[in-house]
Amino acid sequence: MTSLDSRSFRLTYPHEPARIIRGIADGPRGFADVREPLPHVIVLHGFKGFMNWGFFPEIAHRIAARGMVAVRFNMSGSGIGDDLETFTELEAFARNTYTRELEDLQRVRGWIASGAVRGIDTMRCALVGHSRGGGVALLHAAEHDAVRSIVTWAAISDVDRFDELTKAGWRRQGVITIHNARTKQDMDIALGALDDIEWNRARFDILAACRRIHVPVLLIHGSADETVPVHEAERLFAALDPPTARKLVITGAGHTFGVTHPPRGYTDAFERVAEATLAAIAERWS
Repeated sequence: MTSLDSRSFRLTYPHEPARIIRGIADGPRGFADVREPLPHVIVLHGFKGFMNWGFFPEIAHRIAARGMVAVRFNMSGSGIGDDLETFTELEAFARNTYTRELEDLQRVRGWIASGAVRGIDTMRCALVGHSRGGGVALLHAAEHDAVRSIVTWAAISDVDRFDELTKAGWRRQGVITIHNARTKQDMDIALGALDDIEWNRARFDILAACRRIHVPVLLIHGSADETVPVHEAERLFAALDPPTARKLVITGAGHTFGVTHPPRGYTDAFERVAEATLAAIAERWS
């Protein structure tokens, strides 16, 4: 594998110091000293995901090997603690909302724009987002013109993922509990997450956001996605600007393209995803 330089970072909020964003910037060896700053790609995890899950370190390293800087981070409400691997911050997970995730992404972008890491071209930014992270990437890009390209993996097309009966119970109990099959943990989501969705329906309308995006977007989805059905990719594609939108459906692939955590190698499906992602981003810088 190509030799890399990695820079860890930790960001907080002055009014909420316990709210922590932990991240890593991976670039080619010596990227901080390059004469011409390198474009950067921000990689966004999804629900119950985190920056070191499965394929995220691998795609970050491949981005760096192509002469760019990959910036990945754990959302402040990811639930992952200081070990960057374990769900030890369940209160933060319970408080997480789409508003907070959009704030986190903007906080990271502000940190990059401040010049905190030398060697990064702050004006050349691409986003790669998986699942919920893909939806967040599209919402963010609709509000911030500086994003130059977007690639989504198994992206959601709607933030409202619960049926009315479930939401009614959520309101009665003040919390909903979801089970993490991988870690065997029961994880609560506070009522604030539902309130955030219902109070911000216009802002969180991903399809409407797509209609305001006029930069290249590549939607990648597995035809056998068991979590976010492939028809959601069709809805996103229909809402995007036709000249700049592309769609790649990986036949037979599921939500994580056959990759597990910890990874036991990388599938042919993932190889197609990775190569298409890197090619789409590189086109924007050529």
